Amino acid sequence: MRIWTLAWPIILSNITVPLLGLVDTAVVGHLPDSRYLAGVTLGATLFSFLYWGFGFLRMGTTGLVAQAIGRESPSDVRNLLGQSLIMAGVIGTLLIVFGTPLISLGLWLLDGSVQATPLAREYAEIRLWSAPAVLANYAILGWFLGQQNSRVTLMILVLTNSVNIVLDLWFVVGLGMTSNGVALASVLADYSALLFGGYLVLRQLGHLEGHFQRQRLLALQAYSALFSVNANLFVRTLGLLFAMAFFTAQGARQGDTVLAANAVLLQFIMLTSYALDGFAHAAESLVGRAYGRRDWREFAATVRATAQFSFWTSAAAALLFALGGNQLIAMLTGLSDVRVTAASYLPWMVVMPLIAVWSYLLDGVFIGTTAVREMRNSIFAGLAVYLPTWWFCQGLGNHGLWLAFTLFMLTRSAVLIGYYRHYRLTRWRPSSSVSHL
Repeated sequence: MRIWTLAWPIILSNITVPLLGLVDTAVVGHLPDSRYLAGVTLGATLFSFLYWGFGFLRMGTTGLVAQAIGRESPSDVRNLLGQSLIMAGVIGTLLIVFGTPLISLGLWLLDGSVQATPLAREYAEIRLWSAPAVLANYAILGWFLGQQNSRVTLMILVLTNSVNIVLDLWFVVGLGMTSNGVALASVLADYSALLFGGYLVLRQLGHLEGHFQRQRLLALQAYSALFSVNANLFVRTLGLLFAMAFFTAQGARQGDTVLAANAVLLQFIMLTSYALDGFAHAAESLVGRAYGRRDWREFAATVRATAQFSFWTSAAAALLFALGGNQLIAMLTGLSDVRVTAASYLPWMVVMPLIAVWSYLLDGVFIGTTAVREMRNSIFAGLAVYLPTWWFCQGLGNHGLWLAFTLFMLTRSAVLIGYYRHYRLTRWRPSSSVSHL
């Protein structure tokens, strides 16, 4: 029951993310020129990759805070928040300072049209000002999740997306702005979320014992644990981003229809991840607490319970895609050639949830134990299988690409399962060493 209590707010908050994307698309899509929609799409894609790359501020904070809760160390809980917010502020400021060349590089890699690229640049230059707020919000969400308070995640994301939607409509429909209005709405929504999150943090700190320590916040060596965890998570995320970008690029080489069909099917994967992430995040918090307490009975019980929730959810997703996949494709696109093409690759969607579920779940377990080098290594192993498979299977066309991507996910799951089984016998048991930093 505790797992479901933690998971449902995360699952529900995840649903708000595509809702915002739909509103952005609908608002800009009704402007008289399609270049505005293309510009917003390019700019939003750029920032999705950029901000996702710094998602370690959420994941690393969750694992370390959960362990501090398990050790019953409220001072560590406080100081981890301060350290994470300082890191977020420094990185966010650096992104603003060096943002122009990063935007130029990103737009060059995305290779948009001559008409859309200037609008995307304008959008990006506005969105860049939200970097400190976005990264600070990551730290705040991770801090609360580490304390098993997932409802704050729901509250903050619902507020962010609600403000964003209202401002989208006001700026674009009411004030006659274009893609720049969408960007400004996102910036104001991110800072609104930061203000609300800051209020929730202050309220939580009032109930938390301990105090902030100047040495912990200002001395560089005091950040060693965060640096170690976050550096490996950053490399892991870059590898995952590369895998996704490579998949998209190789699909694009096969034509617009294949590219569009793959984009539709990737929404199936995203749909599955929205549910499975809820149980993975619950595992981060509960496993981290048990790890901090060195309570291996609770540790094992948590992994078993989250594994059962995750497996049955993935099985339900596979069944849904097997029985209703064509109907879901029809809901996502009205283009007959894209529908037919996507349907031909539907069997990969039936298999994928049953393979990927273990990498989602064990990512949560390994974040909770801050065994993040293992997560990084699983990405490297996956890429070592993914790229050669794609190379040798190019003759199979898009089926070869999906085979390579499926084996990438399978390898990740297998490597993490191997690490987990090994550590349960050697490190994650009574009278064992558990340091991973």
